[in-house]
Formats: sequence, C-alpha cells, structure tokens
Amino acid sequence: MHASSSPPPQAGFGRSLSTWLMTAVLAVAVVVTLASLNRLPGPLQQWVMRSLHVISLVPPAPPAQDDHDHDDHDHEHDGGDHDHPHDDHDHEGHTDENAIELSPQARRSIGLTEGDVAISDFQRTITVPGMVVERPGWSRLTSIAPITGYLTAIHITAGQAVAPNQPLFEVRLTHEELVQAQSALLRTNAEIDVVNREIERLKGIGPEGLIPSKRIIEQEYELQKLGAVLQAERQALMLHGLTEEQINRIVSTRTLLQSIEVRAPQATDDGSRVLIVQDLPVDRGQHVTIGDTLAVLADHGTLLVEGEAFEQDVAEITAAALESTPLTAVFDAANGQEQRLDDLRITYVADQIATDSRTLHFYVTLPNELAGTPIGTGPRRYVSWRYKPGQRMLLRVPVETWKNQIVLPADAVAREGVENYVFLSKGDHFDRQPVSIVYRDPEQVVIPNDGTLPPGTRVAMSAAQQLQLALKNTTGGGVDPHAGHTH
Repeated sequence: MHASSSPPPQAGFGRSLSTWLMTAVLAVAVVVTLASLNRLPGPLQQWVMRSLHVISLVPPAPPAQDDHDHDDHDHEHDGGDHDHPHDDHDHEGHTDENAIELSPQARRSIGLTEGDVAISDFQRTITVPGMVVERPGWSRLTSIAPITGYLTAIHITAGQAVAPNQPLFEVRLTHEELVQAQSALLRTNAEIDVVNREIERLKGIGPEGLIPSKRIIEQEYELQKLGAVLQAERQALMLHGLTEEQINRIVSTRTLLQSIEVRAPQATDDGSRVLIVQDLPVDRGQHVTIGDTLAVLADHGTLLVEGEAFEQDVAEITAAALESTPLTAVFDAANGQEQRLDDLRITYVADQIATDSRTLHFYVTLPNELAGTPIGTGPRRYVSWRYKPGQRMLLRVPVETWKNQIVLPADAVAREGVENYVFLSKGDHFDRQPVSIVYRDPEQVVIPNDGTLPPGTRVAMSAAQQLQLALKNTTGGGVDPHAGHTH
C-alpha cells in the first residue's frame, strides 16, 4: 500500500467550515454597522465609510492549490519581454500630462501652424483708439449760386462722382444788376468800335487835309479811356460769377447771357481729384440768390485719422510726431480679419487736452484709394472709397526698441491663470513648456532669452490656447484642492 500525501477529508472540510463562519460573521457586522451608520456623528461616519471602502478593496485570499505539478504551464513575467505603445515618446521632460497628439484633420480645423524660435529686436508700442475724419478746410467744397436766378437744370445726383470742371447746374438770370453790367459791357464795346472807326477815317484824310492831328490825338485818348472802362466792366462780371469764356461770348455774339452753368472745381496739379456729391439741398426750378449753397462736394482722396491718447502718453506721442516715427493703423476688414496700414506719419498734435474725455488728440495723414470699379458710365458714375469718415481704427505708435528678444505671435502662447505655455513640436505630438513673459500685446509676446526656448526650437505659432484646452480635456483637468473637505 502506498501512503497518501493528500490531507484527510475531515481536515479540508474543517477549513471550509471555518472560512464560511468567518465570512458570515463579517457580513453580519457590516449589516449592523450600516444600520447604525446614520446615527453616528459626521466625522465618525466619514471614517467608517472610508474603512469599509478599504476593506472592500482588499483582494480575496488566493484559493488553495493542490500539489499537482504545473511545470508545463509556468510563465515568466519579465517586464522587459512586453512592448509598450508609449515607449516611442520617452524623452527628457516628456510626460503624458504635458503632451498632446493631434490628427491632421484637427490641425487644419484649428489652423495650427509651426515655426522656429528666433532672436530679433522688438519695438514696444502704445495702442490708442482712432477714427477716420475729414481734413478741415480741404475735404469739403461748397458749390454756391454765383448769381440770383432760378435753377433750370440740375446735372448731378447725390452720391455721384463728378469730374473736374464738369457742369453741375444751370441758373436762369433774374439779377437786375448782372443784366445791367452786361448791358454796360456791350455799350462800351460799341463805343470803342465807333472811336476806332473815327480814328481810321481821320488818318485816311492825310496830312494835307484840313483836319489837324490834334483831333486824332483826342480820339486816341478817348479810346484809352473806353478801354479802361471795358476792363473794369469785365472784372465786375467776373465778380458776379461769370467766366472769361462767358464774357468773351457776350462780346463776340453781342447778346446778353440769359443763363450760366455752374461747374465743378478744377482738378489738382496731378489731375487725380475725384469729387463726390455729398449733399444736394436744392431742387429744379428753385429760386436762389447769390451765395446760396447748391451742393456740397467731398474730396476724400486724403483723410486724417484722429487718435486719442491718454495724458500719460503725451510725451511719447509728441516725441513720435517730432521724429516723424512711422506708425501702424489696424482696422477690421470685410472678412472680419484685421488689416494693417503701415508707414503712416503724425501730421500734427493738438495743443490742448480735451476737457470732456481728458485725452490728447493727434492726427495722422491717411492716403485713400478707390475700392473696386466705378458703377455706371459717362458722367453718371458712382465710386466708393476704401476708407470712410467715421471708420474706427487702432493706432500703434512705436515708443521703444528692445534688442535680442524672443518674439512670438500672441496666438503662440497660451495663458492659464498666472502660467504661460508654449507647445514644442515633437513630430506627431506637442509638449507643453512653461515660459516667462516680459511683455504682451494683442499681436505679439516677448519671452526672455534665458535658455528656456533655445533659438531654432520648433513650436506651435498659432492655436496655443486651443491646444491648452484640448490638453486639459485629455488629462481631465487639475485636481481640486478642496475635494473631500466639508466647509
């Protein structure tokens, strides 16, 4: 007979019975504890709940194993024999909490771009609000009635662009003084013609005649007097609003001028003036007197940007004006994106602080340009200027230059509380890197050249705030320092 190495059945049965009894006792204790838990004080109640939670996490005892040989099923669990998917990301400073990976679709969706860190000079600016305004005394031209009469024709409409010397109105004369001035001009011209003929007749008689030369001299003096009167009458008609061409037509046709044309002002030296009818307060058939406004024409070829600086910026604005420092105007375009207009100059600075806003006004010359092509053909054209009075802009005036700085776009640095981060490009993912900030404005961020970001480091140049939000969502955000505390 062979001796058996297995325990007797009674011993195995005894151990199973003991285990069952201990489990039952423990279950009864848990039930009793839960039943009385609500009657315990708050702190003691929390301590009991944590204790039960710890007990529930204790793994059960491993089942008894027999003495059978399992050599064929032994496994070696050497950690070095397993491949881990994150081994490729192991590098200095990399942790899963500070790394994020984006798909190509996600990169395109947030408009992510990359670039290399470089050392450059930074020009610190002050940004002040501005508004486009007209040039006082230059942008508006008022067309007035040169004579008294009534409007028989209006050749323009409101908003229309007019060319230099283009006819605007036709006025029928009813001014008695102007009629008399024309009549005097015609009478003087007739008298001059008579005197000229008389002189020719006297000279034709010859020296052997009975007419002395004294008579010829007297007629010549009379001709000179009439010439002076004629010149004065021509000047009077010009003061009434008639042009040289109109006066010459009166003299040549020997008829009174019954109506006159009111024309647009002449072009500038370069011939590029474009005038727009800004106001047209008259109607056809309306009676007007000398000096009445017929139309207001606007020349917006050159405008001004009126800036408003605070009192503490007066010295820097004045210095920029004296040194003719180029500045930049920033405005919103039709597509909602910002547009820049560089190389502008301060024309002049106001000599007093505005009492209502406590700001200093200064003015920047703004060259204008036509937007698009004119609508219509011939004299009826409608144009639109790119910059219009009343348009809001921001003026950025350079006041200081910092040498050898790391300058990044504002979108390249994410802000989270008091911390600032950039995202280093690591091929298929980005690592978050905390940085210090020396200066920040709506467009640029200055980072000190302290070795945190060596030149040539590849970083995300845009969408840094979106990367920060995505990283927080991936890691579940920070731990609440007040979690588990009751106040």
